[in-house]
Amino acid sequence: MPSNEKDNPNAGTASDKKRVSSFFGQLFSPITSTLDFFQKYFKSLLFLLILLLLFAPIGSESVKPPNLAILNLSGPIMNAGKLVKEITDLRKEKSIKGVLFIVDSPGGAVAPSVEISMAIKRLRAKKPVVAYAAGTMASGSYYASIWSSKIVANPAATIGSIGVIMEGLNIKGLADKLGIKPQVVKAGKYKEAGTPFREWTPDERREIETHVLDIYHLFIQDVANARHLDAKHPEKFADARIFISEKAKKVGLIDEIGSIEDAKDITKKLSGVKEAHWKEKSKLEEYIENLAQNSAITFANQLKSWLIR
Repeated sequence: MPSNEKDNPNAGTASDKKRVSSFFGQLFSPITSTLDFFQKYFKSLLFLLILLLLFAPIGSESVKPPNLAILNLSGPIMNAGKLVKEITDLRKEKSIKGVLFIVDSPGGAVAPSVEISMAIKRLRAKKPVVAYAAGTMASGSYYASIWSSKIVANPAATIGSIGVIMEGLNIKGLADKLGIKPQVVKAGKYKEAGTPFREWTPDERREIETHVLDIYHLFIQDVANARHLDAKHPEKFADARIFISEKAKKVGLIDEIGSIEDAKDITKKLSGVKEAHWKEKSKLEEYIENLAQNSAITFANQLKSWLIR
């Protein structure tokens, strides 16, 4: 015989629970349906998001093709490969009418600096290049910039340091204390020049000095040729002296003093474009570069904390 709610007191409770469950199910169904959708199609949505970041215009300006571009040189110069490729690509890109070369670097290795300098010279032969000293444009980074159409500097920028240095250690005393004795087999009188395991001989020192002076004279001559300065009087602009922008302009190392916006205006004017449309990196590329940079900074800080402990 079937029971009713009066005969079975638990029946009402079960029925109430069912109704409550049904009510909340209907109430939250939009949320649960959305979560299910994302779980099923997450990869497809991620792919679409990347496409939107890469190709979707942010505003009316981005629809127009770029006619000006920005190059960046920051930090020590140890390898020129990536930057030289960017310069070469811009030289071949016909839609780009001018380039702003933003520099904030203390310099670095000689050969990569010269490589960048020659690449900028080739670029300038095709289109105007304006170098902007955002902070430091010294030594190798100044060398890299000399063939620009114009050099503009932030009022507080550090310019110059036209010089060459080669350093070496003499760890003979430490090696003796540790009982370390080098064994050398060589062919050529100067093959061991620069060794850290003993004092350099007078002949070795003279040979190293000759090499350094050769590079220094090359540096001075290239600066003089590019900036129309007198190579016979390098003491006026070289000798590894550093200048604030005002003094750098007086000795002929730069052309103008101003802000990054001034440098952009000069680039636009020299390029002859009526309306500037700057070539920018995609949002994804910027995100990846920022992520890599932040990761490197985080790792360096963490490593520092480990070392301090």
